Amino acid sequence: MAKRKSKGLGDTIEKITEATGIKTVVDAISEATGIDCGCGERKELLNKLFPYKQIECLNEEDNEWLTNFFTTTNDQLTPKQQTRIIDIYKNVFNQKISPSNCGSCWRDRIQELKQIYNTQNA
Repeated sequence: MAKRKSKGLGDTIEKITEATGIKTVVDAISEATGIDCGCGERKELLNKLFPYKQIECLNEEDNEWLTNFFTTTNDQLTPKQQTRIIDIYKNVFNQKISPSNCGSCWRDRIQELKQIYNTQNA
């Protein structure tokens, strides 16, 4: 059986209950009583509330922009660069980040993108 990649906390809890046998017992009781245990709905809710970061590859346009950015950028980010980084970050991590004046926040986000960039261009 192939391992499923967890989308969030709900999938992880389901894997644990399957591995420990809890899910088998709950399913048997649910079938015997005719009462739905609610596990499926709970799993989906937990996945939605606590999703895991899903990483996508850089598309060609984002990769080219980052190549230029990493080779020519100085320490100051322009508002236009911030906007583009926000867009690329959302494309790669499926997570929206907000504009900020926090230098360390930008450094961390750019470092995350650089790791993806370096992996993809190795």
